[in-house]
Amino acid sequence: MHVTLPDGKQLDLPDGATGLDAATAIGPRLAMATAAVKVDGTLQDLRLPLPNGARLEIVRVGDAEALPVLRHSTAHVLAEAARHLYPGVKITIGPPIDNGFYYDFLFAEPISEDDLVRLEDEMRRILKTEHAYTRAEVSRDAARERFVAEQEPFKVELIDDLPADEAITFYTQDDFTDLCRGPHLQSTKPIKAFRLTSLAGSYWRGDATRPQLTRVYGTAFWSQAELDEHLHRIEEAKRRDHRRLGPQLGLFQFHDESPGAPFWLPDGLTVWNELYGHWRRENRRRGYREVRTPIMYDASLWKTSGHWDKYRENMYTLQVDDQDYALKPMNCPAHCLIFGSERRSYRDLPLRMNEAGLCHRNEMQGVLHGLMRVRSFTQDDAHLFITPDQILDEVIGVMDFATSLYELFEMEFRLELSTRPPVRVGDDAIWDRAEQALQTALEKRGVPFVVNEGDGAFYGPKIDAHLIDALGRSWQCGTFQLDFNLPERFDLAYTGADDHEHRPVMIHRAMLGSFERFIGILIEHYAGDLPLWLAPTQALVLPIADRHVANAEQAAAALEDAGLRSGVDRRTESIGKKIAEAEARKVPVMLVVGDREAEQGTVSVRRRGRRDLGSQPLAEVVGWMTEEMRAKKVAG
Repeated sequence: MHVTLPDGKQLDLPDGATGLDAATAIGPRLAMATAAVKVDGTLQDLRLPLPNGARLEIVRVGDAEALPVLRHSTAHVLAEAARHLYPGVKITIGPPIDNGFYYDFLFAEPISEDDLVRLEDEMRRILKTEHAYTRAEVSRDAARERFVAEQEPFKVELIDDLPADEAITFYTQDDFTDLCRGPHLQSTKPIKAFRLTSLAGSYWRGDATRPQLTRVYGTAFWSQAELDEHLHRIEEAKRRDHRRLGPQLGLFQFHDESPGAPFWLPDGLTVWNELYGHWRRENRRRGYREVRTPIMYDASLWKTSGHWDKYRENMYTLQVDDQDYALKPMNCPAHCLIFGSERRSYRDLPLRMNEAGLCHRNEMQGVLHGLMRVRSFTQDDAHLFITPDQILDEVIGVMDFATSLYELFEMEFRLELSTRPPVRVGDDAIWDRAEQALQTALEKRGVPFVVNEGDGAFYGPKIDAHLIDALGRSWQCGTFQLDFNLPERFDLAYTGADDHEHRPVMIHRAMLGSFERFIGILIEHYAGDLPLWLAPTQALVLPIADRHVANAEQAAAALEDAGLRSGVDRRTESIGKKIAEAEARKVPVMLVVGDREAEQGTVSVRRRGRRDLGSQPLAEVVGWMTEEMRAKKVAG
């Protein structure tokens, strides 16, 4: 048999050779450093036989691609430690996940965060001695018999549910054997930098009617430096968590009486309105016309759109006058009604329609997450009704709009182009034109993108935008989708230059995703230190003593007259405390007024972050603040 290496060379091997055999054939030192192999692009345990003719890539210890193998192997050490410390504990599964791993246990008695240190210490004791991971293929009866004897009911259930033709494998390190498909490291030697991070509740197989388990989360890296950097990011993420900062800064609240629906407080609504105002003006400038549509519709609308059959479990439904109704989870069917309400000519197209539409989706309680995942939200939505010949120009226009918006916040972003899936509507000629238009638009914008073959919606190809925040985290926000389906379902048409009726193409366009989610992202990206133009209070005037309050109020009035949001801290606290609390409130500009300032008609200027800009005439301060707000600068 033979395999093909990344450089195109062919490697001849004995029949039944494994990935480790291939690495050994290339070189003994490479074999010692091998963590796993990729077979035809798929990560595979190095102990498994290779298929003849496969494309083979050796994945080494230290490679980022091998991190899931390191983490899965570390999860098995965690399970061994739990067995040592808590006799009678029942084990379930321990997969690698993004940035780490977990293992679910059924403990006889609840454990606490303090127990994580005990578990870590026991893991380190185990790892003082190098243990090989050995793989064994066993019969179903032997596997079942072993776990019945060990009183491990979850493992028995897993075995019983495996397909009859699936191989059953055990992996063993030290005195611990687990039912597992792998892949695993050759030994425990590379496991050095790890940390158990938290506990959470879970249900066996995600079913709330099944036993409740304890999930122990952890992470592992190839080096301590990488682990330390990751732990720092976790702490920084906690500091920036919008769920903490939002209520702390008086921006929004959540209440059990309306779960998953934010209550916007005055300062938070100021942020919302500023963002909406900019979005609204930019839409108008780019030829969009704003509409407002109802939130509740007869079920017939959702049957026409197809949502009633495919999406109803995520919709809030109700009965009115013995008729089925639903709250809208998206705005597109309503915009189709508007388009179809009158005769349209090709001269009317493109018709660009935008709406800040209030939508409701019945998200499960367990996935709600602050502003990032809610049940009530406002989409920054738009729909463009166009001719097929207009696809390229309109997609470029959408891309220009989105790019200008993301660059406004100095946020990096990456784009994904998703192409036709196997099951789709529309003929191939239109798909060819649509996909080429999206790709050409991306290339003309000069931004990097990746192609996700076959991941488009059944109704058309799409571009998804992922924003990268200050911690390097990726947030999927914008989406630009071509749709051949809804115009067909709603029988939309326009009269062409040939005097015949034609079907329009529809572009779905949301750049922020939703105002709620985007504001949550901004709070975390800026750690609550919003740019001046978005800050609820842009300047706070701080009188040093009561005799300076009148001068402070005059200064605040001048700021307000110039369109700047200001306030006066009239409390009889020390100026140091007032400044500290203004910093904690994330106020961008603090203006101190004392005897000298009152006499000279100036203010002592301090920018957020403890930057003292000295004494300045008030008119000068108003001038540069107004310019900074007009230019929508990210930092002063």
